[in-house]
Amino acid sequence: MDRRSFLRHSAAVGALPAVTALLPHPALADVMAAARALVTKYGSRVTSWDGPTTGPRAPKGKRIVVLAADLTNGGVLGVARGVSEAGKAVGWSIKVIDGAGSVAGRSAAFGQALALRPDGIVIDGFDAVEQGQSMKAAKAAHIAMVSWHASPVIGPDPAVGVAANVSTDPMLVSEVAADWAYLDAKGKPAVIIFTDSTYAIAIAKAKKMKSVIESLGGTVLEWVDTPIAQTSTRMPQLTTALLQKYGKRWTHSLAINDLYFDFMAPSLSAAGIPGEGMPRQVAAGDGSKSAYQRIRTGQYQAVTVAEPLTLQGWQLVDELNRALAGQKWSGYVSPLHLVDKANIAFDGGPQDTFDPGNHYRAAYRKIWGV
Repeated sequence: MDRRSFLRHSAAVGALPAVTALLPHPALADVMAAARALVTKYGSRVTSWDGPTTGPRAPKGKRIVVLAADLTNGGVLGVARGVSEAGKAVGWSIKVIDGAGSVAGRSAAFGQALALRPDGIVIDGFDAVEQGQSMKAAKAAHIAMVSWHASPVIGPDPAVGVAANVSTDPMLVSEVAADWAYLDAKGKPAVIIFTDSTYAIAIAKAKKMKSVIESLGGTVLEWVDTPIAQTSTRMPQLTTALLQKYGKRWTHSLAINDLYFDFMAPSLSAAGIPGEGMPRQVAAGDGSKSAYQRIRTGQYQAVTVAEPLTLQGWQLVDELNRALAGQKWSGYVSPLHLVDKANIAFDGGPQDTFDPGNHYRAAYRKIWGV
């Protein structure tokens, strides 16, 4: 019986809590095997290119603006760097404007971008709905737009004028993160989920993690909605309060972004919790440099389900080139990768990011004719 069949059967007969209590039950072993297979699959190296092999040649001299939600966010920064690297390769002018982590800052950045009248805009890490009026203005001005994490949908989002929203599969990212916590807790996770309701994609990911944990018989102790942009001020005190409330019941933290864990360590350490102790921190994205460092050293983060940020920057340039040529998006969904202490030695590379060895740069250069 596979995991989905087992869960349907358990839901029908109300058997899941009882089966969980009877470790190791054959059916539960099947569920754990399915979770382990998924975690193993996405913890393996990515070595083959499964993206586009054809597309329009890239003209020189295009002017592109990257609107970054907050360059202190490792995922946003990594994508901006990837776009800049790919833009240089293709001969485009790339200007990055930092929204500095606030709605007002992003609005001002968008205004600057519109005043520049670029050929294209890259929305980097903020919800398209938030900047709806500016998105309409860019669409009316016939400025091509692509995005990273601007929508729960992968690919075109005509409602907001985005030719392609680039992301790994956010639901799969969330499932892999939740499965790892389930396995690490030996089938009895008690988790706190951190998300930010400012972003539709963040809520979708958090709901998926909650669904997976609960469907497996685990417990969601609390759902914490706190802004990503305010993690530096909120997380230390919030972590202390949650430790006081839940104590040793709290086995794992599940967050939609690594940034939540950038500021938890002092509070965990002050409570006498060792770097690899419980609760263990698991991020469903993005694979920041600081997350890699924490995982490598065993300091208050066990896992990140990383995105190939530089590759996604190259994909954004490719999708923008297709949009400028009047062609459809490529249909490519970039690969995700579960990073833990067991595989980080071969995975991190000199930049401490997930940069797949699948020769994507050469593949895109060939498409673009550069």
